Amino acid sequence: MNRRVPRREVLKGIGAAVALPTLESGLGLSPLVQSAEAPKRLAFLFVPNGVHYPEWKPTATGADYELTSILEPLAPVKKNFSVLTGLAQRNAAALGDGPGDHARSAAAWLTGVHPKKTAGSDISVGISADQVAAEAVGGATKFRSLELGCERSAMAGNCDSGYSCAYSSSVSWRGPTTPVAKETSPRLVFERLFGSGDAVEQAQNRAQRNELRKSILDFVLEDAKGLSKKLGAKDQMKLDEYLTSVREIEQRLDKAETAEAQQVLAAATAPGRAIPRDRGEHIRLMGDMMILALQADLTRVTTFMFANEGSNRPYREINISEGHHSISHHGNEKTKVENKRRIDRYHVEQLAYILGQMDAIEDVNGSLLDNSMVVYGGGISDGNRHNHNDLPILLAGKAGGKMKQGQHYQFAPNTPMNNLYLSLLDWMGVDCEQLGDSTGKLQGLF
Repeated sequence: MNRRVPRREVLKGIGAAVALPTLESGLGLSPLVQSAEAPKRLAFLFVPNGVHYPEWKPTATGADYELTSILEPLAPVKKNFSVLTGLAQRNAAALGDGPGDHARSAAAWLTGVHPKKTAGSDISVGISADQVAAEAVGGATKFRSLELGCERSAMAGNCDSGYSCAYSSSVSWRGPTTPVAKETSPRLVFERLFGSGDAVEQAQNRAQRNELRKSILDFVLEDAKGLSKKLGAKDQMKLDEYLTSVREIEQRLDKAETAEAQQVLAAATAPGRAIPRDRGEHIRLMGDMMILALQADLTRVTTFMFANEGSNRPYREINISEGHHSISHHGNEKTKVENKRRIDRYHVEQLAYILGQMDAIEDVNGSLLDNSMVVYGGGISDGNRHNHNDLPILLAGKAGGKMKQGQHYQFAPNTPMNNLYLSLLDWMGVDCEQLGDSTGKLQGLF
């Protein structure tokens, strides 16, 4: 049982083609993978408006550091991530262009390039690290990259002191003038990952499934049963766990859409795209689909914006009614400072969920998290100061056993953030000697 079958061709049903995780039999391996080594995955998770830095940065370095109050939710996965301090994105600073730190911080976060100040169509920044990776490795998967978010992208208009909204709502840039739009609807992401690929056919088959009240998996179950008989006990268990995860996400989507429909009836307004009203559930749903895409090798490169930069949405899920951006400019006012800390911790709680899920998925020679690199953070350090040095950055995953985690790495002040990206691209097997303002690979990680 060593033959390699393209995973998206194994399980098929009406309007669905369900990819498979990597299986010991080889059935889960892409035909472009020439060995049983696990694929290398790279993910970038972005949060806006900086953090309350005194409750973020650990006081000690090395392995003996203690988690701060914001980072405490990560205790169960402490051995699987590290805190990186000292990194900076100098090109997110004004550099003579005046206000606009939020737009610049998002635009420069993965590019290391100072964006052109314009609210028109003549936007310009630089290619982002994720797209450098996608260009090199994207041909091995169904999707060259996957861009996710929880707030819709705006590609035009003035969102920050004369900067285009494209800068604030995008961290992924295919080229200097081409931001990559992100998807914010869990349902549309699900259909994209597990649908046929044809938009018209997807819509028709979605309607057929809804009419029959069946899930995508109901249409592929017979194929799954037939395949399971050909697998060993361990692969059977992995396949069952994977399909169960897909089913559970579909059920959560149905639940979110039912709740949305009830709200629509109560308010007599048009329904949205099945966006959960609970922000945490929205983040977790998108995170789970990101995980499934990585697990099934549908993509190896992804970005996920928890919110757009400068987002002023309230966090009523944790009883905070004032907008996030407003709170970040707290001026050391006690209540606002505490609310900013609580929002930062809430984001970290969602990260802890995502990392925990990845760590629980068995992969080649370890877990899915072991064979991934996940960058979490943003382009502003202290939200009250709008500084772009000493950025709040976490790096999770063990790079296939090549990185020692559970550390607080303190780098020299103003070390270019893009030096980290060069190291990650090198691990991915991508030949890249210069990216933005990089000065060389970040030493001491691998």
